[in-house]
Amino acid sequence: MKTITVEHAPDAKRIDGLGARGWPIWEKEVSEFPWYYDEQEICLFLEGDVQVMPDGGEPVRFGKGDLVTFPQGMSCTWKVIKPVRKHYKFG
Repeated sequence: MKTITVEHAPDAKRIDGLGARGWPIWEKEVSEFPWYYDEQEICLFLEGDVQVMPDGGEPVRFGKGDLVTFPQGMSCTWKVIKPVRKHYKFG
């Protein structure tokens, strides 16, 4: 089964090593929507509170300060509880 990996409050060395602060930024208002990952995505959450429900899995909650990895091939539903602002990288 595909699982979401959450690193709560990763240190600056980890973030800098990934180059996360140079990735594009994505923003989303409070909403709920289905999503499919056709490739892996890594995100650094700058703002927000989100719950993601993988199809057939348990909900995962994360937000500001978290580094989150979504696996390739995962279908899920995003529930944006507080508006999101994140750096992201596919592949």
